[in-house]
Amino acid sequence: MRAWAIKKYGDNSVVHLMDLPEPRVSEDEVLIQVKAASINPIDFKVRQGKLKAVLAYSFPLILGHDCAGVVAKTGAAVKRFRIGDEVYTRPDRIGTLAEFVAAREQHVAKMPKNTSFEEAASLPLVGLTSWQALLQRAGMKNENRVFVPAGSGGVGSLAIQLAKHFGAYVITNCSTKNLGFVRSLGADEVIDYTKQDFSRVISDIDIVFDTVGGETQKKAFRILRSGGTLVSISGPPTAQSMREANRGSVLQLAASLLSLRVSIRSYLTRTHYIFFLMLPDGETLEKIGALVEGGSIRPVIDRTFPFDKANEAVEYVEAGHARGKVIVTSCAPP
Repeated sequence: MRAWAIKKYGDNSVVHLMDLPEPRVSEDEVLIQVKAASINPIDFKVRQGKLKAVLAYSFPLILGHDCAGVVAKTGAAVKRFRIGDEVYTRPDRIGTLAEFVAAREQHVAKMPKNTSFEEAASLPLVGLTSWQALLQRAGMKNENRVFVPAGSGGVGSLAIQLAKHFGAYVITNCSTKNLGFVRSLGADEVIDYTKQDFSRVISDIDIVFDTVGGETQKKAFRILRSGGTLVSISGPPTAQSMREANRGSVLQLAASLLSLRVSIRSYLTRTHYIFFLMLPDGETLEKIGALVEGGSIRPVIDRTFPFDKANEAVEYVEAGHARGKVIVTSCAPP
């Protein structure tokens, strides 16, 4: 099968279209003929080698973390899916920028009925990340004040909609050109970061969903109320997050050292800091799909690229200006 993969870490020049073996399907897995896949920041971070200390990979390594497609084969123990079903998934392995991908039954869900393959492919990673961050980790409740930095991005544009659906008062920031866009997603309050520093104009926040890290994360602690929560996918990782990922004591110790400054900042501001790694979950995808079918969430796609230009899609996402999701389409032949 054709797949976009790397044989070593590096810049975008190491990403090549290769002919690789079709995945084998275990008894609890389905083989999916990929019709569309989405590109996420984790793809270029993997390519750069930034996650090699936490996630062990072997080469050649196919990129891509979520997709939508058609079930082409089922394992002997699979009960929920049949050949021909239209599904979407965030598998527990990398490799969706290919003509076929294998995924465990429990990580797969049927596509929302009112979406295209491209729209469905835009949802799994950002949907699961937002759901787990806001509802499971931060314990978001009705009328919580929630700040989502970079609201026009892939995760941000979904997180705003999800938080609003569950009754939160949602604040975000973005560039001038995206003010109307994030308001259309449901944001109650929007800060133009080219004109204002969010840490100077908002306060008493219950939850910050940090997708940016760095200086944004540092400032975010200033706006949290006492007892508030900053939940992050940008790091630094904590010892707890490494234990949850079943990493050894060496990585747990390293994470403790990496997160020392942010832990001190959290202590001094009397807030909670949570770093987490998103987990694949087909059951939650079913719930997200129901919200899409009901009109509470809509997929947001910035651009689509044909399969033969998937490397350009990765480069485009890396540039950091996408509004919503970037999709690679027609991954598999008709």
